Amino acid sequence: MARNLLPALPSTSRRHQVADVLRAAIVDGTLRPGDKLTERDLAADLDISRAPIREALRQLEQEGLVVSYPYRGTEVLGISQQEVTEILVPIRLTLERFAVRTVHPLLTEDDFAHLAALVGRMTRLAEAADHAGLADADVEFHRFLITRSGQPHCLQLWNVIEPRVVAQFRRDAPAHPSPKAVADQHARLLEVLRGDDVEAACEAVAAHIHEMPATGA
Repeated sequence: MARNLLPALPSTSRRHQVADVLRAAIVDGTLRPGDKLTERDLAADLDISRAPIREALRQLEQEGLVVSYPYRGTEVLGISQQEVTEILVPIRLTLERFAVRTVHPLLTEDDFAHLAALVGRMTRLAEAADHAGLADADVEFHRFLITRSGQPHCLQLWNVIEPRVVAQFRRDAPAHPSPKAVADQHARLLEVLRGDDVEAACEAVAAHIHEMPATGA
């Protein structure tokens, strides 16, 4: 791991603050797949003790962002297209179909306005070539539907996979066929969500999840 990439944290920081900093560094590419993470180096970079570092690394391992090997320490994990196709996509299909079926009759004009504003933000971010911001707005759109469904177990499972989904979206954003592709896809999904057909909305979200660029990663 390159030195001095991470901001120093006050000594009062807790595990979740350390995890937030490391998670952000992983998903934005500051920490790259294969980078070695040691408690000693991270504690020096963040200017805190090793205990919250150790706890944060355990949390990130549970999220699938790092892996610890006996006698080799902890490494940042990448995200492969095989993982996306065989793990993340099937999980997202199950969660988001269920969430859409549940949330569809609950959506209000305020909800649609919020989703439309997210689509507008995606358009502006695409025009600015802000791939990280575009990926974050994409995730926010899907998280909103899951949260709005009011299904705590659904949201709990989404929280588990979200860091990997963010990493995938940030990786894939530059590979879309046009800068506005992501916004256009969400605009089409939003149009179906505004309709009265619940099953059509479920089919639309499934088609949307499958509508991704092939990166070959």
